[in-house]
Amino acid sequence: MTAQVCAREMGRAQRSNAVVLLLVAASMVGCSVAAAIIGGYRINLTPSEPLGLWRIVALDRPALAGDLVFICPPQTPIMREARERGYLRFGTCPSGVAPLIKTVVAVAGQHFEIGAGVTIDGRPVPFSDLVERDGKGRPMAPYSGGIVPEKSVFLYSPFRGSYDSRYFGPLPASGILGLAQPVLTYAP
Repeated sequence: MTAQVCAREMGRAQRSNAVVLLLVAASMVGCSVAAAIIGGYRINLTPSEPLGLWRIVALDRPALAGDLVFICPPQTPIMREARERGYLRFGTCPSGVAPLIKTVVAVAGQHFEIGAGVTIDGRPVPFSDLVERDGKGRPMAPYSGGIVPEKSVFLYSPFRGSYDSRYFGPLPASGILGLAQPVLTYAP
């Protein structure tokens, strides 16, 4: 064999080895992500709660006001619009979106009002002022007030631009996946 032929054969072998190595690495990353999802770990990339790694912890009781939860939103017209606007990311919920991390601020039977801010049973919720427009200048319509229905929760995040029950109203408690536990997070 000539030196040129030998060099070509070695180049092909190296490229082949590199492809195999990349496939193995991609498989390892994919398996790790799948194991993390099955194990209840999620990565939060939204500013509604600290950024980073979170864990879903089983909730063996009804949700209470003050609980920080992971919840899958239902497939409703308002949630489809939120997905189209980019408020909801792709994820593992039945609706194809990522679970939301929100604090339960009201449960079934509690009265909520939405004006310049939110009140629950007449008590103002701190930092609950609403925005009139989203980050792209589109109008944001607040949900009307009322009473949280049976088997539902009213959700909130103190982040002013959060998409929560101020805009979509109470959600079915059946969508709660569990408590949200920070594992490795960063609050900018």
